[in-house]
Amino acid sequence: MAIATPKRFTLAEYHRLTELSFFQEDERIELIRGQIIQMAAKGTAHEVCITRLLRELLKLLGEQAILRCQSPIVLLDDSEPEPDFSIVQNREDEYLSAHPGAADVFLVIEISDSSLSYDQETKLPLYAESEISNYWILNLPENCLEAYSEPYQKPTGEFGYRMKRIVLVEEAIALPYFPDRQLHLTKVFPRQIDIQGAS
Repeated sequence: MAIATPKRFTLAEYHRLTELSFFQEDERIELIRGQIIQMAAKGTAHEVCITRLLRELLKLLGEQAILRCQSPIVLLDDSEPEPDFSIVQNREDEYLSAHPGAADVFLVIEISDSSLSYDQETKLPLYAESEISNYWILNLPENCLEAYSEPYQKPTGEFGYRMKRIVLVEEAIALPYFPDRQLHLTKVFPRQIDIQGAS
């Protein structure tokens, strides 16, 4: 008896489906290792963190790089994730001709609540294999930043990062490639407000 296997898509096939309006405009999907993945719904803490981080990164970067929010990056020949943020090199056409590839990327950032295990176990090895030099996870359940660097291949053949740094919410971290630009995490993580006391 034949065993059914899931269809895996190339980037070209994925783009063709998009051109043919196969997906709904408001559908949140991404291509990961040939599979079309439905992205997790975003909670309020995730949205607050996006808003606060967007504000801070724009102030820190100025014109030194391009900040992309929930926009595609092209990896390998079968993946096009849409991380919450990517900081990429300046380019004259601002990537009108094609989405950024791994060589264009300074930093990828994912904001993780319900998606934490997915970002740690599925996206992390993909980013490492693609030689994304710096990958950050804003870990909302644990209120910390996981900063990964130095991608490498393990003896088992799997990919990961040699360095993992935990940055706590009251601390700051320099942006990769911009050592004079410090991101203070108190300005990024959602603030816990005593609603009863504030009323």
